This record gives sequence, structure tokens and C-alpha cells, in this order.
Amino acid sequence: MRKALRWLLTLAVLLGTLSTARTAVAAEPEATGTATGTAADIADIADIADIKERLLAVEGVSLIEEKPYPGYRFFVLGFTQPVDHRHPSKGTFQQRITVLHRGVDRPTVFSTGGYNVSTTPSRREPTQIIDGNQVSMEYRFFTPSRPEPADWSTLDIWQAASDQHRIFKALRTIYPRNWISTGGSKGGMTATYYERFYPKDMDGVVAFVAPNDVVNDEDSAYDRFFATVGTKECRDRLNAVQREALVRREPLKKKYAEYAAENGYTFDLVGGLDRAYESVVLDYVWGFWQYSLLSDCDSIPADAKNASDDDLWNTVDTISGFDALTDQGLTPYVPYYYQAGTQLGSPTIEFPHIEKEYLRYGYPEPRSYVPRDIPMRFRPGAMRDVDSWVAHHARHMLFVYGENDPWGSERFRLGKGAKDSYVFTAPGMNHGANVAGLVPDQKALATARILDWAGVAPAAGATPKPLATFDAKLDARDMEREPTLRP
Repeated sequence: MRKALRWLLTLAVLLGTLSTARTAVAAEPEATGTATGTAADIADIADIADIKERLLAVEGVSLIEEKPYPGYRFFVLGFTQPVDHRHPSKGTFQQRITVLHRGVDRPTVFSTGGYNVSTTPSRREPTQIIDGNQVSMEYRFFTPSRPEPADWSTLDIWQAASDQHRIFKALRTIYPRNWISTGGSKGGMTATYYERFYPKDMDGVVAFVAPNDVVNDEDSAYDRFFATVGTKECRDRLNAVQREALVRREPLKKKYAEYAAENGYTFDLVGGLDRAYESVVLDYVWGFWQYSLLSDCDSIPADAKNASDDDLWNTVDTISGFDALTDQGLTPYVPYYYQAGTQLGSPTIEFPHIEKEYLRYGYPEPRSYVPRDIPMRFRPGAMRDVDSWVAHHARHMLFVYGENDPWGSERFRLGKGAKDSYVFTAPGMNHGANVAGLVPDQKALATARILDWAGVAPAAGATPKPLATFDAKLDARDMEREPTLRP
């Protein structure tokens, strides 16, 4: 319950010790509750004022830093995790988490990006919708959340889900209201896997643009996508640039070598500059649809054959990023490629518009991006298990995809056993698809279900809408440019 300002002032008189920052948190707008002025109300505000101490009193939690943000408390924390949840005696490591604190009386969103955690205050869309707290987790093995020495066999979806389970159990005593897990892309996959292994933890799941590669060797869905996405004019422009960049491999490779030397980039991991160049070019069409909109086709050279080398370089660099497949660009994401090559699967696509003479290596596999001294063995049963579980046992799960996002070609689907669960597609949207981008009826339904799962549903007959006002800084979603093989 949200407190009126008069009760904050009363408490300030009673306690006389609240800091300015704590007062700002407790004095947030009277949004969703009634201020009755009971002793419980005052105790709740005391909890808000004391949240730092309460968090640090949790076993295994340590403070890295606190950053101010109006209306919230934001903490970057360390959390002690077992290296191997099946064998806790094998040691521990420190995993970074963040807490965006709104109030102990509010529901909580558990956000996972699947990679490093941002240490800047931010709010995922479900957090804005329910006006709640947000706990965010850095995925194991993404530095600095990596065991030393690193036993790569402990990097799997069950171990990561168990990380979340322990964090949830530890913080549930502080945040006792409903919890919803969420994530975008690999974070959406992570939220789904968590639900599969610990279905009793969360009250709902909101997974955005989550790929679901059930059969790793069958990727024809991607080829069908690229044959029909957008308009023929846009597809032709993109295909022509991609082909021409391979036709002019030698002069553009010279430019690439100069660029690498100037910036100190190396190519040991991928196997040389030539391989890196081809991979960056092959990422071009996918990268466009993943991060751009159909309206952005106007920025693509209309006549690739007569475009200058600089024009070709600039468009490929803007969309694919020539730094992405350098050692410096790849190394932070080795844990993802390891997972793609052991459990998650990865796409392989065809290039019918490019003659074989221009393709020296073909579409790269995850093994290409993982150091050879790290053993890898693909386990095909992992994704089949999750896919079957979602189809038959999904409960309170919402999947949102973008119509023009290639990663949605292989997606989660619901079967007869699913209950109160949905798969929606945002028209015209890319890898940044969200609830706000859905058609009106689906947007209203998705918002209503999220509010209900969070335990803050509006009164009967009221229009479901986000409970928190949009904040341009908190609610902006970063769309980091990444290679094709990384969702």
C-alpha cells in the first residue's frame, strides 16, 4: 500500500532519523493504496527507510554500491552462490545482482538479461506496468560473476535457474508480495527455463522475443522468414549489399585491416581477419531485421553495385559492426556461445542470392567463438524438454514476439495443457517488441493479466494500464548491436 504524504511527515516526527534520500522514497505518489494511518502503515514506512540494512542482513548479500534515483533506492549487490548447486561443497562465487527498490508493499519483478547485469537504474516494462520493485541478476560466467577457476560444465540452464531460485528465496522475506519474472531475448529464454525448473516460485512470467530452437539441425523457418519479411524492395537492397560486400572482399578487407590496426583489434578467437570479415558480412541482413524497422530501408544503398567502398563499409559497420567479431568484441560473450553450442542451439541459414564462389567458410557455428581448450558437447534434449514443458504445463506465461524479428522464427508455442498463457506478436516490430507494441485488444489483455498476476489488478470495469508513469531514463531499453548468433 502506498502512503499519503501526511503519514510520511508523521513518521518523520516520530522517528526523527530519516535521511533525505529515504524520505524521497517513502514520499512517492499515492498510486494504488489507501492511507489509513495504522501502526502497520508506519511499520511499512520504517521498512522502506531501512531497506539497505535489511538487504545487507540477508545471508550472502554484500554491498557493491548504491546509486540514487528519485523515488527509488538502487543497489548493486554481491550474492554468494554455489559453483555447483548439485554439489555445494565445490565452492562458491560472487554473483552480481541489482535491486531497484520501490516499496516492501509492492510486487516485485525478477529481471534477467541472460548476460551482464546493468549497474545503471532501469525498469523493465512489467516493472512499469505493476509499479513494483525490480531484482536483476547477472548470468553466471559473465564477468565478474564467474567462478575461479571456471568449471564450464557448471554453465547450464538448470544451474542458472537454481541461481535465480536461491536469490528469490533469500529476498522473498523482504518482498513478500507477488513476483513476476521477465527478460528479453536470452533473458526471456532464461525466465522461461527458470519457470520450467522452479514453477512454484513466480506468480507470472513475461518473456519477450525468446527464441526456442527445439531441433538444432532444422533451421528452415529462418530461411522462410528471410524470403518474405518486409517488402521485396527492401529485401533486394539488403541482399545486394551483402553480396557486393563479398564481391569486393579484398579492398574492404584492406580497410578492415587498417581499422583493426588503428584500434588494436585482433582475430585469434575467430580464426583470422578473413573469417571475421565474412562472418560480419553474413550477419548484415539478419542484423538489419533484428534491430531496424522497415522504414529504415531508405538508409540502405539502393544500387549496391555502383556504391562506393566507403558506402558499403559504412552500412555493414552500422548494422553488423566490424568490431563485433574481434577478440575484444567476442570475448565477453564466450559464455553465451558456449551455451549455444551445448544446450541452446543456434541458427544456420542459407544465402541463395550469393554464389558459392564468394563464400569461403559459410555460416559460423558457436564452436568457432569458444576457445579450443574449453570442451563442448551438444545436448539436444535440453530444449526439447523445455519446449514440451511449456506446451503442456505453462501457467501464467506471456510470450511477446516482433513480426519482423528473425529470432521469432523459432518460438515458444502453447499446447492444450497451458493455462492462462499467451503468445502474441507485435506487428512491424523487431527484437525490441513489447506489450506497448501489441494491437489494442492484445495490449489490454496482456496488461490486465500482468496486473492480475502481480496482485494489483484494477477494479472491475477499469481500463488496465501501467500503474507507473513512463520515465524516459528508467524505461528506455538498450538495443545493443550484437552479431547474429547472439539473441
